[in-house]
Amino acid sequence: MIDEIRESLRAINWESAAFTLWRIAIILILAWVGLWLVNMLLEKLQHRLLKTSIEADEPPSETGKRVDTLIRLIRQATCITIWLTVLLVILKEVGIDIRPILASAGIFGLAIGFGAQNLVRDCISGFFFILENQVRVGDVAIVNGTGGLVERINFRTIVLRDLAGVVHIFPNGAITTLSNMTNDWSGYIFEIGVAYKENTDEVIKVMTKVGAELNRDREFSFLMLEEPEIFGVDKLSNSSVVIKGRIKTKPIRQWKVGREYLRRIKLAFDEAGIEIPFPHQTIYFGEASKPFDVQIMEKMKGGADGSDNI
Repeated sequence: MIDEIRESLRAINWESAAFTLWRIAIILILAWVGLWLVNMLLEKLQHRLLKTSIEADEPPSETGKRVDTLIRLIRQATCITIWLTVLLVILKEVGIDIRPILASAGIFGLAIGFGAQNLVRDCISGFFFILENQVRVGDVAIVNGTGGLVERINFRTIVLRDLAGVVHIFPNGAITTLSNMTNDWSGYIFEIGVAYKENTDEVIKVMTKVGAELNRDREFSFLMLEEPEIFGVDKLSNSSVVIKGRIKTKPIRQWKVGREYLRRIKLAFDEAGIEIPFPHQTIYFGEASKPFDVQIMEKMKGGADGSDNI
């Protein structure tokens, strides 16, 4: 046994082996340098993306999440590519034929591709959702007709939570329509009805005054991008004249500002004597159940007739 080992060691071309080891060491060093350069470039890209997002007045926390996710994906893909390439080159250096490995990998990858088409489609769609900044965590979005707050964005799914607390999970590849209600800025659309007897020009003046006061309020001024815009008379409905307008706010702040605006509008209309009409209905069930006021009148009439007979 020892003699066989000695014979094997004598058969080794140590000069060629040392040269091969030297080449492998150089390959590993180059791979390390390549990874270092990739990390450095990705850090610069990350800082640039963060700076661009801050200049665009995006929320820093959500911008950081999106950029970190994107950079992490690129880093992982780059590292896998580099180390697979290094492994194949080292195998070739030690004398192993890598052509069957490449062929097997191609067949295996083709089989995986056919078996996981939906998974690959979801991951690619998720990558472009993040890359193109179509939607972010914290946005309010409508996905395939379902609206809610975006809680998580993964490479395979988007997770929404609606107002009732129900969690909706959508595979990225199955998303056909996506409407982001809080991208860059948000808008609160209001439609306020007043009675036909009111002067609409005076009503619009009151609404404009309330909007200007709201925009000067310290609690709400930093949430609003400008004073409320009054479009004017939008339609003549059955019982009211509808005046339409919009408030532009920072993302996801439209409901807070809109509710306060409507509260102040109600108080201002009460002070100015402007009527906000509402429908009145009288329910009648026939002779068996007459309206209450009719029953009272009949009883009073019957009582009067009885007193006269006495």
